[in-house]
Amino acid sequence: MLKVISPDEAVEIIRNEFSSYRLQKESLPLSHSLSRTLCEDIISKENIPSFNRSTVDGYALFSADSFGSSESSPSQLYIAGEVLMGEKTDLTVHRGECVKIPTGGMLPEGADSVIMLEHTDTLFDGICLAHKAVSPYENVTRKGDDIKENDTVLKKGSVITSRSIGVLAALGISEVSVFCRPSVGIISTGDELVSADSEAAFGKIRDINSHILSALMRELGCETTFYGIIKDDFGEIDGTLKKAVKENDIVLISGGSSAGAADMTADIINASGELLFHGLAMKPGKPTIFGKIDGKAVFGLPGHPAAAYFVALRLIKPLICTMLCTGVKKAKATGELTQNISSNHGREEIVCVKLRDGKITPLFAKSGIISLLSQSDGYIIIERNREGLRQGENVEVNLF
Repeated sequence: MLKVISPDEAVEIIRNEFSSYRLQKESLPLSHSLSRTLCEDIISKENIPSFNRSTVDGYALFSADSFGSSESSPSQLYIAGEVLMGEKTDLTVHRGECVKIPTGGMLPEGADSVIMLEHTDTLFDGICLAHKAVSPYENVTRKGDDIKENDTVLKKGSVITSRSIGVLAALGISEVSVFCRPSVGIISTGDELVSADSEAAFGKIRDINSHILSALMRELGCETTFYGIIKDDFGEIDGTLKKAVKENDIVLISGGSSAGAADMTADIINASGELLFHGLAMKPGKPTIFGKIDGKAVFGLPGHPAAAYFVALRLIKPLICTMLCTGVKKAKATGELTQNISSNHGREEIVCVKLRDGKITPLFAKSGIISLLSQSDGYIIIERNREGLRQGENVEVNLF
């Protein structure tokens, strides 16, 4: 009889055990840093932009000189010169003067605004007619408006995206320090398993778990190593597990977690390390195991692929986020349930669903049916203190 704990209790145990776990760090060129996780804050050493600059083509001027300007009564300003794009200007704008300036050009000393070219006319004797009043710093990006010196631009634990690469490039940062990807070793166990490319003879099952778990771990930013399909033999599983623990940050063993006679994962973990829990008040996923060997996290996952997948989402994803110092980000949506869902009181239940036009339709199948994952848009969680959900109820969907 398994002594079950809630998924939230399990996540708390996992986080407490590995809150101080430290991944190695490495420096990468900016061009190779996409999707990696920063291991330190990025603090700006300069202002962006580093000078006041124009956001339009026009004339730089002292804004007060344009006050009261209109189409019928334009202000007359002497054109004192021109700012060239990409060059520092030594020009100074005095009262009654303006300077021609391109988009992105450096605002000359004395000017505090730019009037757009289309709101001006020029006369042959070097006079600019301003047909519109402009306010101070209108059409101007001021020094440090984008990023100020000593601003924390990206925090430790931020995942580098194409957008953040643009910010880093703007700051002149060509190399960043990131966490090494967590390494995950995956072991499939069971006399009934054959490889995915094998003929599934009577009584045999193709190994799905190693593929779906490896893909999920890579989606979460990890590197994976598959240690093969291991028969239900204590010594063989034990030896493979010890090798995987030595070479990885996390080890996943699928199969061998229920209370059957051939299911020995819990005993193997306990023999080499510490068994922290065996049993999860969650459907699917009840026979889940978690332990610690030589400071490494070891999970015993159910053999049913859907159960293994959802346990990985509920428990292993938070662990990876803890190691990488990131928050657990979840894409969610809400909608109206199209039918009643009954549930067993006392355990959290996960139900795959389709989401269309704000309507949530549950997908039901027998335990272990893997096709539901590819057919569904996400899943809902029925809390363990509820006996189900009612048709028409607004519920939250965790999107895949």
